[in-house]
Amino acid sequence: MNDAGFQHRRPGIVGAAIVPHAPQFLTLPDTEDKAQVARVNAAMRELGDRFRALDPDLVIVISNAHCDDFVVRCVPAFMVHCGARAQGSGGHSGWWPIDGAAGDAVVRELFDAGFDPAFTLDAALGTAFTIPLDFCGYPRETPFLPVFVNAYVPPQPTPERCFAFGRALAHALERLGRRAVVLASGGLSHYPGTPQYPHPDLATDRVIFERLAAGNLRYLMSLDAAALDKSGNVECRSLQILAGAIGDRPPQTALFEPSWHHIYAVIGWAELETPLAAAALHYPATAPERSALAGAIFTLVEDGEARATFRRDPARFAARFELAEGERTALAALDSEALRERFQINPMLLYQLTQRLA
Repeated sequence: MNDAGFQHRRPGIVGAAIVPHAPQFLTLPDTEDKAQVARVNAAMRELGDRFRALDPDLVIVISNAHCDDFVVRCVPAFMVHCGARAQGSGGHSGWWPIDGAAGDAVVRELFDAGFDPAFTLDAALGTAFTIPLDFCGYPRETPFLPVFVNAYVPPQPTPERCFAFGRALAHALERLGRRAVVLASGGLSHYPGTPQYPHPDLATDRVIFERLAAGNLRYLMSLDAAALDKSGNVECRSLQILAGAIGDRPPQTALFEPSWHHIYAVIGWAELETPLAAAALHYPATAPERSALAGAIFTLVEDGEARATFRRDPARFAARFELAEGERTALAALDSEALRERFQINPMLLYQLTQRLA
């Protein structure tokens, strides 16, 4: 297999999305903007089509229970479904197939990584898990892996723990050789069961959405339990897990749809197999092949006699070091632009040089 083929088949998370799961998507009561729901559905379906083209062998949905199962008997921070099937609810009642073998393998990998997630063989699934699949265009016969995170019952996992869990999940999938698509479902802001329900926090959600649309997923780490509760974003713990799993990167899809009771967001990453280009830094690292040049400059910074030698004969000073011809010429001429842009010498080191030779 050539390099391109190997890259195409690499294991790990190959596609990911943040999607809503409002139950109104299924019931479509008169209170809903049908055109808005259609736009959300279209965006999710398009993402699903792109994900299927990536040829994954596993679909994971990360979401939360709504106090319909885990509330008084046992409330795990994280839980993986390892059964063969699960009973759906509401408009998605009936049996849904589960990739329990993948769940079991993931749990074992997470144990080895220092996490102790709960697992279940028979937990039912709320529409928080099945709407993402349905709206992304996956047939009901598609086996998938539900991963639960506790969102509504304090104490919930911290942002740091959610992020670390996502990172461990991504590494587990890589070690298992699975090509996975991950749908993280929750929020944005809404306040089910409270008088605040008709008043989602639009201002906070605009900031969250703008940060995510710009590729700054780590911003979610700034939202602790109090901030999530205040803004109606307790379900964003699913998003914090996704942030740990895929890291900072700009999405290819970003849709923001405020309704009277939810702020819907659809954000998708369908090019995770393409390495990110390194961002240009104001203060770059010194490349190994430039170590001699950086050393020569630092000699001038710290050694007064070396500076005196340089002032008398810059070319002779530069010749003392094992430099390439272009490096030697730029140093002797004190060509700051060439040293900074062409040879990527740290600007702070160059600043120190100019200060000493002034």
